[in-house]
Amino acid sequence: MTIKKQLSMGLMSAVLGISLIGGGTYAYFSDSEVTNNTFAAGTLDLSVNPTQLINVNNIKPGDSFLRDFELINNGSLDIGKVLLETDYTADGVEGSDDFGEHIQVEFLYNVDNFDEVIFETTLAELKNMTPEAVNRNIFYPDFGDKGLPVGKTHDLIVKFTFIDNGEDQNQFQGASLNLTWTFNAQQMDGEQR
Repeated sequence: MTIKKQLSMGLMSAVLGISLIGGGTYAYFSDSEVTNNTFAAGTLDLSVNPTQLINVNNIKPGDSFLRDFELINNGSLDIGKVLLETDYTADGVEGSDDFGEHIQVEFLYNVDNFDEVIFETTLAELKNMTPEAVNRNIFYPDFGDKGLPVGKTHDLIVKFTFIDNGEDQNQFQGASLNLTWTFNAQQMDGEQR
C-alpha cells in the first residue's frame, strides 16, 4: 500500500472512531406517548312553531287575535337568552299615522285562562325597543337564569288588538301591516369543565 492510501485509511478510521465516540456520548433512554384530543363545539338551534304567527284579513278597530307558538331548543347547548327583534311595514295608510301604534301586543302567561299579562306594548314601541329590553320584559320572567335547556319547549301566547281609540280611524281602511319577528338565541355563559 502506498503512503497516500495508508494515510487516507488512517484518516477515515480516525473519523469513524470519533463519530462513534461522539455518538455514544449523546445516547439516552426515551419513551413517548400520544394522546388524542377533541374539541367539538355544540350547536344553538332555536326553532319557532308555527313560523307564521298571524295572517288575518278584514280587521276593524276593536278586533283582537289570540295566538300561541312554541320556542323549541333543538340544539346541543342550553339557550341562555332569546332576543326578539320586531320590524314591520305598513301599506295603504292614508296620511302619516303609524299603523303599528294602533296594534297592541300582550304577551300572556297562563295557558289555560290567557289572563295574566307578562308585558303589554304596541308594535311601534316594540319595534323601537332593544332586543335586550325585550328579553328582560318578555322572556326573562319565564326563563330566568335557567334559560331554555336542550330539548325543551317554551309556550308563548300573544294577543294582538287593533286598538279602537274612539276616534275616526278611516286612514287605516284597506291598509295592511306586515310584521316580522326575528328570534335570536344566545348561549349560556361559558363554564369551567
